[in-house]
Parts: sequence; structure tokens; C-alpha cells
Amino acid sequence: MTATAPHFGPFPARRPLAAVALLATLTGLLFGLVLAGASPASAHAALTGSNPQDGAVVATAPQDVTLTFSEQIAMGDDSIRVLDPSGERADDGAPRDLTSGGTVRYGVQLRSGLSDGTYTVAWQAVSADSHPVSGAFTFSVGAPSETTVALPSDDAGGGIVGALYGIARYAAYAGFILLAGGSAFVLACWQRGAGARPLQRLVVGGWITLTAATLVMLLLRSPYTGSGRLADAFDLDGLQAVLDTKPGAALVSRLLLLGASALFIAVLFGAYAKREDEKEKQDLTFGLAAGGAVIAAGIAGTWALAEHASTGVQPGIAMPVDVLHLLAVAGWLGGLAALLVALYRTPDITSGAVRRFSRVAFGSVLVLAATGLYQSWRQVGSWSALTGTRYGQVLLVKVALVAVLVGVAWISRRWTGRLTELTGSADETAPAVDSAAATETTEPASPVASAGEEPTPERAAQLARQRAALTATKEKRARDADPGRSGLRRSVLVETGIAVVLLVVTTILTSTEPGRTEEEAARGGTTSAAAPETDARLNLSLPFDTGGQNGKGTVRLDMSPGSTGSNNVHLWIDGPDERPLDVPEVKLAFTLESKDIGPLPVVPDRLTEGHWTSSGVQIPMAGDWKVAVTVRTSDIDQTTIEKNVKIG
Repeated sequence: MTATAPHFGPFPARRPLAAVALLATLTGLLFGLVLAGASPASAHAALTGSNPQDGAVVATAPQDVTLTFSEQIAMGDDSIRVLDPSGERADDGAPRDLTSGGTVRYGVQLRSGLSDGTYTVAWQAVSADSHPVSGAFTFSVGAPSETTVALPSDDAGGGIVGALYGIARYAAYAGFILLAGGSAFVLACWQRGAGARPLQRLVVGGWITLTAATLVMLLLRSPYTGSGRLADAFDLDGLQAVLDTKPGAALVSRLLLLGASALFIAVLFGAYAKREDEKEKQDLTFGLAAGGAVIAAGIAGTWALAEHASTGVQPGIAMPVDVLHLLAVAGWLGGLAALLVALYRTPDITSGAVRRFSRVAFGSVLVLAATGLYQSWRQVGSWSALTGTRYGQVLLVKVALVAVLVGVAWISRRWTGRLTELTGSADETAPAVDSAAATETTEPASPVASAGEEPTPERAAQLARQRAALTATKEKRARDADPGRSGLRRSVLVETGIAVVLLVVTTILTSTEPGRTEEEAARGGTTSAAAPETDARLNLSLPFDTGGQNGKGTVRLDMSPGSTGSNNVHLWIDGPDERPLDVPEVKLAFTLESKDIGPLPVVPDRLTEGHWTSSGVQIPMAGDWKVAVTVRTSDIDQTTIEKNVKIG
């Protein structure tokens, strides 16, 4: 709720606000310094060049069409289509990987004897951060002509499938925030709230929302990145292919963790809420807090595993930073939602609970500032991208919303202070007050007892319900008449509204092409030719034969930057017909025999058919390394091919 530090001791009232202003100033300076020296970061792939170029007019028909991208991508058999002026296919339908050095390039062979006219090239692929990307352009042979082909206006992942997938993404973030933030609010701020039905409904609703959204995303993943047809959501072959990819594995892992979180919720709102012994409750609080933190971090990690943080520079740092960022968002916004529900729907939320949440929110904001700064550096990269790209503009909107939210939170803190003054002493005496109120309100409601008559059980139950209703009504009137509580309610309600808008903007940001990539695409790929360090990139082509049926093929290995430290590795498995060959397992190992180092095992993840990848492969020192690739084509057919290469 609040983003300013709580008062400790006799400090002046304006000191927390001044501290926040100083923190904002220092953050802004650091932000500028980081952006000034930022290096490119990788996220959505972008088309940076083509041959022929968009709009070019060539004298004779080329033999092939090639596309150059800003980063590694996954392509299927129908990912690049070349259509002649009448709309017929002019290519052989088999994209070839022409990647070499620091250039990611794919191409398709054109049929011979093509006539003059305007040709349309449409492409679609899956970026390394799991997002579908697509585009189209035209070129002409001889002279431009009329064409029956319309350039596709929809991006990959559009249509009804894209809309449903996007809704599920929003719902998943919202569900996680309510689940994790609501649970944290109960354990860290108001343990008596474990028995409050409104808070129980909030947390359970978050769990149901996240579970349903995850299932929907898992089913829609195949048509979202492929055909775009809703009916393919229940295609078992497509679902199996999704399960073999990194995003599919992340969604399945999330479902398993949600199963564990169901047990956590059952204990939190069951045994924990009913526990009376303070020592036992303290031990159970520690256990629930530790277990809940592990589960929440694991669920947050499923986003980091398959989104922007898993690609680009420093993925080993970016992924845990992304987890911390999402946990801080849940702690702040989810706790804010829980506080709002408690203020409006529960009778006994205490000022102590509000103060404790104030401290939790302040810590969350500090974590958000630090992690958000790092993420901005990775995805923006320059001041021009911050103001001149859609990603940068949405990021500025997010920063503005956070600033407004912090301002409203400071107002909430002022109301929290008034609430403390008005009800601070009442927190401990609340049971006595309730008892007195109950006695006062029940006197006129028991004429039967005063006449010496014994009420029937039904009548006694009716009188008990009347007494409870009268007591609750009186308590509600007293709470509503409390100006501190009313002011805090209104302030928290405004905060929650801003937080909902902030969540929407954040989700839009995760599916927007980062500013660095957009700028690189606009420059037409000029940056890739000017990077001398890519000369060290390792490219190998290793034929293999496992001896079994369909056991022959070629492994193509690409490792960048091909030097000491962290590297990204891509493996392509081709059959004898040079088409992607799907194999059950691929393993990789590096050995530096001169220093008795290794073998260092690497188990790549399957990205798509015939394409395997692994990030963060560490090469500790330069030297002549032996690269061993193990390919298994069946349960019993396996072979290992080796090659010595110089790395570093």
C-alpha cells in the first residue's frame, strides 16, 4: 500500500518523504548512467535484412530468397512462403538454415522459370523467448505488376487464438498476484485473517484463476505459435510437440507447483487458522512462510524460464532478477488487494496489520526499483529507444503509473497514522468492547427469558442470530463513523484501481518487442556486420550414423560468442534429405584434456523439431577443447561424434 518508510523514533514527519525523493533522484541518475553505456540485449527476434530487399526490382529471378534475423529462431517446414503474382507457391517449401558466423540467416529455394512480376514473401517463426514473430514484404522480377496476394496485416499470434492466449496471460499474472500476495499478507501482516472468509475467497480465487489460465495457455500454445486455428488446441500431436519445448515445460512445471500450493492453502486456512497455542502457531508460521516462499519463487520462475529473461545477455542474472521482480509485485499489489478486502469486508482488521503491510510494501518497492532498473537496461539499451519505440513508450507509462501509485500510497500512510491514533488502544480491548456491545444489544431481545419461560432450541438459535446481526450492525456503524478508517478505505481503493491499470500495462510490456530489437531492425542489420567479436563464434558440422533405421544425419552446432565465459549453444539435427530430423535425445560435453578439465556436460532443451538449445554454457578457460555430441535416434541406437576445436 505505502511506498514510504514507516516512522521509527522521533524523526520529523517529512523525513520519509525526503528519503523517497532522494532515492528517486539517485535511481534516475543511475538509470541514465546505465542507459548511456548499455550494450545490446536480445529478446524478440526481428527481421534485419533480406535478399532480395523489400521493394527491390531485379532483372532476373533469383535462385533463392534469404532472410536475416537479429537472433536465433525456430522455423517449421512452412515458415517461409514465396507467392507469385497469382498467389501460387514459388518456393520448394523447405527453409534452409544458412547461419554462419554472427549472422542468423534462413532461405528457401525458388522454382526455375519464374515469370516477371511482383512476388510476396511471408514468414513466421518462434523467437528464442517463446513469442511468435512474423512479417511479409515484396520484390519484383523485371518490373512490378498487379498481384492477387495481399500482404498479411495480422502479426503472428493474432486472431481469436491470440486474443484468448492474451487474456489467459493477463489472468495468469493476476491470479499469481492474488495467490502469492494474499497469502503473504495473512502470514506477514495479519495472521488472524487466516480465519476470515473474504481473504480465503481472495486467495483461493487467485489459485483457481492461475490454474485455469495455465491450462488454457498450455492448450492454446500450439495454435498460438503455429496454425492459428482454435480447433488445433485439442490436437494431441501439437500438444506433445509443445511439451517438448521450453515454454511447454514451464507451463507443466507451473501446474505441478500449483498442486503443491493447493496443499499450502489447505493448511493455511485449515489447521493454521484454528491453531490456538502460540508456540505451535509460531512454528507453523515459519514452516508455512518457508514453504510458501519456495512455491511462490518456483511459480515465478516459470515465467523467467520461458520469457525475456531466459534470452539475451546475462540470462544467469536476469532470470533470478525477474523472479525477485515478480515476487515484489505480488507482495505489493497482492497485499494491497488483500488489505482492501479486509478493510471493506472484515470487522476486526487492526491498525497493527496496516502498519506491518506498510513495511512490506516499502521493501517491495525498493526491490521493484532495483530489479526494474536492471530489466530496463537489458530491454531498452539507449535513450533513443526509450522515447522512440513502442516498448520504451509503454515503459515510460509504467514508470509514471508507479510514481502516481507511490504518491497515493504516501496519502494512505497519512491515513494509516490517523487510524493508529484513533484505534491503537482499541486493538487489544476489542474483545471486551464486542462483549459489552453484545450485552447491550441483547437486553431488549430476550423477553421470553425475562418472563421465566425456557425458550425452545429453534427460538434460542433465532435469538442468537438476531444478537449476532445486531452486534455486527453496531460494529459496522462504529467503523464507518471512524474518519481514519474511511479515509484509508478510499485511499486504498484508489491505489488498487491504479494497480490494476499498472498490471495491464506490465502484461502488455512482456509481449511487446523490446526497444533494442526494434531499433536494430530499423537500422537494417548494420550492427551485426560491425561486431568483430563474432569472429570467434564456433560453427561445426558433424555427420553421424547410429547404425539403426533413420540413424544417419548431420549435427550442426553454433556456439556464441565462442569464447571463455557464458555462451549460447544451438544444435540442429538434419536427416540425409537436409530436412530437420527429430531425435529423442541430444547431449553435449566439453573437455580440455591438457588441463584435465571435464567433461563438462550440457543437456540442451528441445526448441522445435530438429532444433535444440542451451544458454549459459560456461567455458572456464581458453584452449583446445574436445567437443563431444551424443545423438540417440531410438531406444538402443546411439552414437557420439567428437571434434577438437580452439575456444577463446
